[in-house]
Amino acid sequence: MSNTTERIKCLIIGSGPAGYTAAIYAARADMKPVMYTGMQMGGQLTTTTEVDNFPGYPNGTDGTAMMEDLKNQAERFGTEVRFGMVTKVDFSTEAGGIHKVTVDESVLIEAETIIISTGATAKYLGLESEQRLIGGGVSACATCDGFFYRKQDVVVVGAGDTAAEEATYLANICNKVTLLVRKDYMRASKAMQHRVNKTANIEVKYNTEIDEVLGDKVVEGVRAVNNQTGDKEVIDVT
Repeated sequence: MSNTTERIKCLIIGSGPAGYTAAIYAARADMKPVMYTGMQMGGQLTTTTEVDNFPGYPNGTDGTAMMEDLKNQAERFGTEVRFGMVTKVDFSTEAGGIHKVTVDESVLIEAETIIISTGATAKYLGLESEQRLIGGGVSACATCDGFFYRKQDVVVVGAGDTAAEEATYLANICNKVTLLVRKDYMRASKAMQHRVNKTANIEVKYNTEIDEVLGDKVVEGVRAVNNQTGDKEVIDVT
């Protein structure tokens, strides 16, 4: 633990779109913001291949490029961006009080203002077999790990924009993508649903959930169950 404590006016925790937006406004207000990025600089958007619904990008962009643009803009106004993880916060309960922060369990900071923009993390199914095979074929990031499954059959679970995005990305490099949707409809935006439906090597199975991820050291398939009929089937992945 450091023996010295740094005093700053504005601390921003997290480096996604919300964090950089806050940083731009805070810097323009002369609050001299310091941002700690967390372990994934740029947040989950850096795992997105195509961003076409954010203003200012008429031809679309990819998540990593967009976050680099936001970072550069925040830094142009004076934001100091630091790589590190905030591990403890002691909020003052007094009006105008000073908040105490620990970074990476060693660096001590006192901040007049803290903006929390920690974003979201991947959501897993909670199956024991799934947790056991994380890194052995179970992944929450198609753009990170899709390369390892080129020309193979893969399964994607979900019904929202993220699942649709991952499925369409994988369809470009994999032999076949099976998309498992728990209900009888998708929650994804209409644009993303159209993209999924127009992709020939994506098969959507509705009312379907994963009962177990199959495999010893690596994923060999999944056992899926139809939540309306109770029928089970094994979907092989290779």
